[in-house]
This record gives sequence, structure tokens and C-alpha cells, in this order.
Amino acid sequence: TMALRIAASSAFAKASAMRTMSTATGSSLDRMQTKESYEAVLEKFAQIRACAVLRTATSDDCPKAMQAAIDGGFEIAEFTLTTPNCLDHLSDFRQKHDGKVMIGCGTILTIDDAERAVDAGSEFIITPVMLPDVIKWCAERNIVSVPGCQTPTELVMAYRAGAPLQKLFPGVAGGPMWVKAVSSALPFLAINPTSGVDLDNAGDFLKMGAASVGLVAPLFDPAAIAAGDFDQISKNAEKVMANVRTAGPFVRRG
Repeated sequence: TMALRIAASSAFAKASAMRTMSTATGSSLDRMQTKESYEAVLEKFAQIRACAVLRTATSDDCPKAMQAAIDGGFEIAEFTLTTPNCLDHLSDFRQKHDGKVMIGCGTILTIDDAERAVDAGSEFIITPVMLPDVIKWCAERNIVSVPGCQTPTELVMAYRAGAPLQKLFPGVAGGPMWVKAVSSALPFLAINPTSGVDLDNAGDFLKMGAASVGLVAPLFDPAAIAAGDFDQISKNAEKVMANVRTAGPFVRRG
């Protein structure tokens, strides 16, 4: 179809631009990013400290739900590959909000997934588990990766592999106190709890040492989305971002 041809042309143009950038920076690696863009992504995470993580059952609900979260104050957005037409929506939002809202891609499992996400405009890569090959691929290209980890050992291994932020997933017993214990013992980590973070405790996680948090179902209430009540998503966003702001910016250690 014409739409598919246009999408393919756009993806090709972006990939060509990435290759041109890599040549200009003197690197032979494809999709090479600048150190300045890498730093800018980390600084945005440190300042904003909360990411809207969206997974919807239908393609139609995806842009409506994410726009509602942005309207409610979110400035970091993660589209997940399990959402239908994820990369199309990601690309649209990157073009629409570029420079204001930082757009990334989650549920990345392979280097091929990461390549497709970057070509669509993803500014950071999030994985549900700790994948050394994806972390290495990103680190070599100045792309921020946030791998999923469940134990202190995995968090440290992800850090050593080259991940500047480490996603705590799934949630752990003890929540904020667990994060306090681990971040106190391992202060070089930048832990990003995702599962188990809700509208009320997000600020607690941050005050206990988390670098940032990810909001999933508590923000994107499935019942509200199913009912088409996107105003509720905006209200949820306003509430949690107010809690997040009480913690202030994250002091980067890396």
C-alpha cells in the first residue's frame, strides 16, 4: 500500500542518515550517536525522573493513552514492542514532540529489535531482562540502554556491561527499602524501578535512592483505557508527577 511504501521510505531515509552520521564521526559502526546525545538522554532522566511505560492491546488506544500521559506532565515516554504498530506510533511521537518529550522503546530482546527501534527514532533502549549483547551494541554506539534486572548481581553486571541505567524488574519485596539498601551499598548504580511503582509511592522510591521510576498500569489504568476515559490517564499523570517532583533532580554519580 501507499502508506507502507511511505513508511518504508521514511525508515530507509532515517537509516541512511544514521549511516551518514557514523561516517561523519569517524566510526565504522552503523547507527552511531554522538556523546552529546548520550549525555542529554541521561541528563533528561536525571532531571525528570519518571517514564511513562505504555503497553496497549490495540493500536488505536496507544497514541491516545500516551498523549494523555504527556498532557498530564510526562516528558519521558516508552513505547513497548508488544503494542500493535509500536514503532509507527513511536516515530509519530518523536516527530511531534522532538526536543520536548524524550521517546524510547521497550521490550527490546535482540539487536535487530534495537536497530528497528533506533531507525524509528527511539532515543533510548529498554529491555525486560539483562541482555549483554544488546547492552554492548548500545554502548558502542552511544545509545543509552536500560536493561531489566532482578538482583543486585544482575544490576552490577548490567552496569559493568555498559548500561548507565538499570531497570529493576519485576518488582521486589520491600520496594523502596530494597532500593535504599542496594543503592547505599552500591552507590554507582542508577536504579530504575518499574514494576511495583504506583501513583503514591513513586516519590518514596526516588527519595530512597532510585535514579528514576517507570509507571505502567497504575498510570495507564487498563479499565480507563478500555472505557476510553483518557482524562483519567492525564489525572493519574498529574498526580504521580507531583509526587516525583517532591524528590528533586537525581545527582548523577557516573
